[in-house]
This record gives sequence, C-alpha cells and structure tokens, in this order.
Amino acid sequence: MRQVPRYLIIGNGRVARHFRHYFTLLDIPYLAWHRQHSLTELKPLIAQASHILLLISDLAIDDFATQYLSQSLSLKIHFSGSLISKYAYGAHPLMSFNSSLYSLEQYEAIPFVIDQNAPDFSELLPGLANANAKISFAQKAKYHALCVLSGNFSCMLWQKFIHSLEADFKLPQSFSYAYMRQLTQNLIEQPDMALSGPLVRNDQATIARNLEALEGDPFQAVYKSFINCYQELKVAT
Repeated sequence: MRQVPRYLIIGNGRVARHFRHYFTLLDIPYLAWHRQHSLTELKPLIAQASHILLLISDLAIDDFATQYLSQSLSLKIHFSGSLISKYAYGAHPLMSFNSSLYSLEQYEAIPFVIDQNAPDFSELLPGLANANAKISFAQKAKYHALCVLSGNFSCMLWQKFIHSLEADFKLPQSFSYAYMRQLTQNLIEQPDMALSGPLVRNDQATIARNLEALEGDPFQAVYKSFINCYQELKVAT
C-alpha cells in the first residue's frame, strides 16, 4: 500500500494560496509555513514532511533549500518554469493564477511540465492526477520564454486595449469581452487559422493608418515588431 504523502507548502503568494486550496478540495492534508511565521515553527514541520513544495520566488528557492532543508530527506519541488536547481525538482504548472481561487475542475485541468531528472509524477506529486510531461534542461529556457510571450505579453496587449477603450473612447471594459472570448475559442479550435486582420490580408493601407494612429505611443513599436515577425515567419514557411 502506497504511503500517504505529508506535504509542506512553503510560501504565501498566489501560487501557494491556490495549491493550498487545490489540496483542500482534494482532501489532501498539508502543512504550511511562510515568512510571517516564526523560524522556530519551521524545523518540526520539515521533520514531518515527505514532500516540500517551495512556492516562493525563483531567487529565493536555492537559498532557502540550502539554509533550511539540507538535512531533510524529503522530496523538494519548486514550481518555477525557468529555474534549474540542484536542490529541488522543477514541476511547472502551465497556468495563470490570479487573486481568485479556482474550482476543482480548473485545477485538475492544469498540465505540469517537469524536469527531465524528476521522479515520475505519481511520486513527485502524489495525490494529483494532472496531465504531465518532461522536458530537458536544455529546453527549459525556451519553454519559459514562450510562456512569457504567449501569456504575460499578450496580457499587456489586452490591458492596453481595455484601458484605451475607457480612456480614449469612453467605452466600458465589457465591450472587449465577447471579442476576447471568441479569439480564445478560435485559438483552441483552429489555432493555425485564428489569425486575421491586415497582416493576413496584406492590407498595407490599413497597416499604415494603424501605425500613424499610434504615433507617440510605445505600442507603435510593438505593432512594428509584429509586422517584422510576421514577415520573417512568412519567409520561413
């Protein structure tokens, strides 16, 4: 019979709060510690843990592991998408986490991308049945760069659109929602056919008017960079 894991979750940021909630929804018991607690509380928690989740900033993970966990025989796991650590295995949840907690169905749909040298997922994060796959250390930097491009940078574009609707045109944020949802659905259903607009049509007159309208706006450079990227992609394919 497989031993029941004894999780210790280190941290109190968004990801730590989400995974405490996920474990609660799954009835997986866990211990928790973060820097608002005293260090005297930490040592007995470490002694009880079979799995320690280091859900803290990337820069703090190795320092924390070497300072406090060097004598622990537990499995140490971090959730960073970019860090390669000698002290903890990487298991990156491919998801964006906001300030609101999610449903069990949402958590169970999160895929994990784990380090090439990590144990099998059932040993690394026992009790979770999420989809998972391993990538090599050599692939990790590019994988994370693509996560940032697709998630973080696209978020900046949508923030620009939403804020400009309000500031420039006195339109409510809600005007963007149907457009945003349909674009997302198109990407899910037909990713290779989802792109539309003047780039696809090679509508140079519209592109020129767009760039003129963005004169003095930092996003004009972003628009130009996408034109260049699209042209390079066309040549490559």
